[in-house]
Amino acid sequence: EQGLSPTLLEAYLNAAADATFTFGRDHYHTEQHLRASGMRVVALRNSLYIDFMPYFAGDGVIRGPAGDGRFAPVARDDIADVAVAALLDPQYDGQTLDVTGPELLTMAEVAAILTEETGRQVRFHNETVEEAYESRKPYGAPDWEVTGWVTTYLAIATGEMEVISDTVKRLTGHPPMSLREYLRRQQSAA
Repeated sequence: EQGLSPTLLEAYLNAAADATFTFGRDHYHTEQHLRASGMRVVALRNSLYIDFMPYFAGDGVIRGPAGDGRFAPVARDDIADVAVAALLDPQYDGQTLDVTGPELLTMAEVAAILTEETGRQVRFHNETVEEAYESRKPYGAPDWEVTGWVTTYLAIATGEMEVISDTVKRLTGHPPMSLREYLRRQQSAA
């Protein structure tokens, strides 16, 4: 076991037994189980993915009960870079690392950035919890999945996702990608 890398676990920010975001609860229990097993573990607790932000506005409206809560979306490429660095350096064995982007944004700000950078009109509609469940019914997803989607927004509204870390810069030597930078890279690659 000496030369083996630890197990890498990806979870969500503020994973806890009582997290608002239901998948955060699941991730917390997974972390606890792996640690209790005696396995070497590095847990990455990621913010929401920058890569998904354009998809939140499929019809030009980001819908969810996020209110004015803020979060720091992170690029999956940055998470991958952190994962490699954490697995290759034994000093991170047993640690839990928050992985975020460089700036805290509200969903209204995400919509404005998407509008500015893509030229496509995007707005944010702050749904009630009831509206959020109703608007997701047409997807036909199982209840647990819909609850996960809705509670993602609720975790933003409660402030549980309002975290900025220096993990990307500290472990990789490069700054995390911003939403604007991500969108510009996508447009130049197209």
